[in-house]
Amino acid sequence: MFEYFPTNYVWSLSVVATLNNGGLIDEVDRACKPVLEAAKNGDDAGTEELYSAWVAVADQLIDSAEADEVYGRTIAAGDKFYRASLYVSQAERLQSPIWAGRNQAYQKSIDLLLRSVQYRDPAFSTVEIPYEDSSLPAYFLKAETADGRPAPVVIQWNGLDSTKEMMYYSGFAHELARRGISTLMVDTPGSGEALRLRGLTARFDTEHWASACVDYLETRADVDAARIGIVGWSLGGYYAPRAAAFEKRLKLVVAWGANHNWGEVQHGRRHREGENPVPHYWDHVKWVWGQTDIDDFMAVADKVTLNGVVEQITVPFLITHGIRDRQISVKYAHQSYEQAVNSPNRELRIFTDEEGGTEHISIDHMPMASVYIADWITGVFADVTVSPAQSAVG
Repeated sequence: MFEYFPTNYVWSLSVVATLNNGGLIDEVDRACKPVLEAAKNGDDAGTEELYSAWVAVADQLIDSAEADEVYGRTIAAGDKFYRASLYVSQAERLQSPIWAGRNQAYQKSIDLLLRSVQYRDPAFSTVEIPYEDSSLPAYFLKAETADGRPAPVVIQWNGLDSTKEMMYYSGFAHELARRGISTLMVDTPGSGEALRLRGLTARFDTEHWASACVDYLETRADVDAARIGIVGWSLGGYYAPRAAAFEKRLKLVVAWGANHNWGEVQHGRRHREGENPVPHYWDHVKWVWGQTDIDDFMAVADKVTLNGVVEQITVPFLITHGIRDRQISVKYAHQSYEQAVNSPNRELRIFTDEEGGTEHISIDHMPMASVYIADWITGVFADVTVSPAQSAVG
């Protein structure tokens, strides 16, 4: 993996994610140069300084985009708003949960993305998914099918520290759209807008989130309800398989980075095993799971395991993993695969040193994973029988 900050894995991770998601190397370099020295002081120190450096570049782009709007240069404006959103988002991801400016920074990333898509992406829309006494915020990217019939759809879920904006930046939804598949990108409890602006925290029994998502999709006339799948990356590599084990309306599941026993990983991290995904790590995980005490958090984390769960997956199951993943050992990918004995079509795809995509969720070469996953999903959906009601459409 390219490490802009050689002594700081966590900060370098954001640089690589940004470059893989459409950031320009000159702009990223100008954002990072002012904090080269600060990066040497560890993950936690200097994150507010990093945010200021990145936002300075984003604000320059915003000014330029707004000038473009005045002259009707909407293509250029949309591209600049997109990159500004990306930079703000990646810098916000590294902040402490108790940083006073965090919600404002996150809202800024949303607002900039929405300013961008009005010029760049007419297939994009914002949606609300009813969930208990609240709702889950989501983005929907609609695919056009060759015959005009309702499209199959993939539900995409975050991990521990990503957001629906980051799912959009990744380009995965557009890979699926090119194949005639729509995508529902959801901030589930414990992630993104659901956590930051609505106070919804994570839970281990993620089938409840999945049922809410499927219920919503079944109300849409442009969705083929017989072909709904789910993809989760990072901690979503636990969330999505858990959901597919118990929400039987899902027709396929992908763990984009296995996370077979996340609770066990937390015990290892208390002994400094492996790399953390974000600074201020223990504050972050307590925030996500709605805990104030580390022992209470660990008791919750122990429930986050797929042991005794993946055996109940009865649909096609793809697991991808980078062989050099420094956060979640590749051994967990093998565990999920070996235990998923009731999946009629299970596949384990390990990305190697020779091809790239070897880091966590293949973030060092994301298209290596995203294209592979999109093609696998396309093949599985092709084998799913379309319901008579859907066949009659058009």
